[in-house]
Amino acid sequence: MAWDLDPRNVGTGLPLEGVRVLDFSRVLAGPLCAQIAGDLGADVIKIEGPDGDPVRALAPPRFGEDATYYLAVNRHRRNVVADLRDAEDFARVVALVREADAVVDNFLAHQRAALGFERLREANADCVWVSVTPASSGGPLADQPSFDLLAQAGSGLMAVTGEAGRAPMKVGAPLADVVTGLYAAVGLLTGLYARLAGRPGRRFEAPLLESTMTALVNQAQGFLSTGVEPARQGNDHPSIAPYGPVTTADGYLLLAVGTDAQYARLVQVLGEKSLADHSRWSSNAVRVAELGALSQELNRIFARRTTAAWLDVLGPAGIPHGPINSVADAFAQPQIAAGDFVATMDAPGGRTRTMRSPLLIDGVRPPIRRGPRRLGEDRDEIFS
Repeated sequence: MAWDLDPRNVGTGLPLEGVRVLDFSRVLAGPLCAQIAGDLGADVIKIEGPDGDPVRALAPPRFGEDATYYLAVNRHRRNVVADLRDAEDFARVVALVREADAVVDNFLAHQRAALGFERLREANADCVWVSVTPASSGGPLADQPSFDLLAQAGSGLMAVTGEAGRAPMKVGAPLADVVTGLYAAVGLLTGLYARLAGRPGRRFEAPLLESTMTALVNQAQGFLSTGVEPARQGNDHPSIAPYGPVTTADGYLLLAVGTDAQYARLVQVLGEKSLADHSRWSSNAVRVAELGALSQELNRIFARRTTAAWLDVLGPAGIPHGPINSVADAFAQPQIAAGDFVATMDAPGGRTRTMRSPLLIDGVRPPIRRGPRRLGEDRDEIFS
C-alpha cells in the first residue's frame, strides 16, 4: 500500500512538504506536535482507535458533534480508524509505518507493548519516532497515567502559582501539555534533520513531567543554585519590581518595568514627589525588597485616572505597560483583529474561526489547508 500525498499538501512550498507523519497520539501534547508538523507542510495521517480520541468528548464547549478541545489541535491531517489488536488493521498500519518519515505517539509503556509498537518500529528502522510520555523512561512515574493538571502539580508549577498564603493554583490554560507538545515538535524536526544528515532512526521522548519543570526556568534555577524555595507571589515577580498590575480608577493596568532606567522614566512621567523622595527605589533590588510599600504608593497614584487615560500617558514615554485583556479583548485588539492570525477552517460541524500557526516563513504565515476530520473519515481513501 502506497502513501499517496494529500493533494492539498502538494505544491505548497512549505518547508515540510513531502514529509509523511503518522500520528497515533491523543488528547493534546502529541496532537499539537503533529499539528505543528502539518502547519509546516507535512502530510499527516492520524490513527484513532475504534473509540476515537477521548478529547473529542471533552466538552462543553462543542462545535457540531466535536468538542472544541479536539478542533484546537487536530487540523492538517487525514483520519483513519484502526484497531491495532486486529491482524488486518495492524498489517494496514505497518504498511503506513513503512512509508512514514516520522511517527508520534503518547501511549503508556505497557500500552505500547500490548499494541505491538516495537513491531511497528521494526517495520521502519529509519523512521523518526517521537513519544510523549508521563515522565522519562526508567523512572518510577514513567508508566503512570498523567495529564496536564497532574504535571502542573508534580512539577512545582502550581506551587509558585497563586496568591501568597492561598492555595496553589493551576495555570488557566493547559501549559504542561503545550510545553511538552512543543518539545515533541522540536524532537520531530531534529530527527528529520538528522535523517538528512545521514543519521536516521532517532527516537525522541518528550516527558510531560520534565518538560513542565523546564517552564519554571528562573524559579527552578534560583532554587537549584541557592536552595531557597520560591514562594507564591500572585502577579508579582520574584526578581523585578514594579512588574505586575496596578489599580486604576476603573480597573487594572499592567506595568513591566524591567530596568532602573525605565523606573526613572516612570517616576518622571508620574511627577509624584512621594516617588522622587524614595530615592532608594531607584535600585531594582530595593524595589523588590520593599515591594509592599512601592505597590501601595503606585496603586494610590494610578487610582486617580482611568486605564485608558494612563495608556495615553505611558505610551509615548517608552515605559513597558499594557492592558490586562479578557480573551475576547485579546482577539479584538488591532494587532490580532486586523492581522491574519485568526482564520476560518472547515470542521465536521461547519466553518469555524481558529488560530493559525504563530510562525511566519519569509514573512508569510502558513495557510490552513484542511481542518479536523470526522472519526475515520478517510479510512477508505487511505486503506483502499
